[in-house]
Amino acid sequence: MANRIDPTRPVDEEARAIARDLMRTARFAALGVLDPESGAPFVSRIALAATPSGVMTLVSDLSIHTRALRADPRASLLVGEPGAKGDPLTHPRLTLRCDARFLDPDPAYRADLRAAWLALHPKAQLYVDFADFRFVAFDLQDGHLNAGFGKAYALDRNDLTVK
Repeated sequence: MANRIDPTRPVDEEARAIARDLMRTARFAALGVLDPESGAPFVSRIALAATPSGVMTLVSDLSIHTRALRADPRASLLVGEPGAKGDPLTHPRLTLRCDARFLDPDPAYRADLRAAWLALHPKAQLYVDFADFRFVAFDLQDGHLNAGFGKAYALDRNDLTVK
């Protein structure tokens, strides 16, 4: 494998802008975790909201992915939806490697998170106040942007955060 070709391009402002836009506009993501009982990969769909330093979600203590994040905070998120036309693999998508951080349940702090969350996800009004629901921030480590055929970029945490 000494002659292996690196398919990634140098990161530029266009790649950073595409990645940040994908994070800012994503309302859902595929979340990859490690199942604490088996150690096997586990993927689920979660709701998502952008923050100045990355993204966050609202999870239930009853879910497998919450138990997994409590046991091992390492996670991966996939954001980016296929467009209405064309091959789904030609549309931009971003894989983020991150660490989950359960946010402070202090009522005043939670009230601000709750309001911001409901502005993006109004149907969450049905369950946001259930006792088993927690807000989780994802501290970004790095990412891989596939912006279309032949447009792959390896992004670091600074490339992903809003300036």
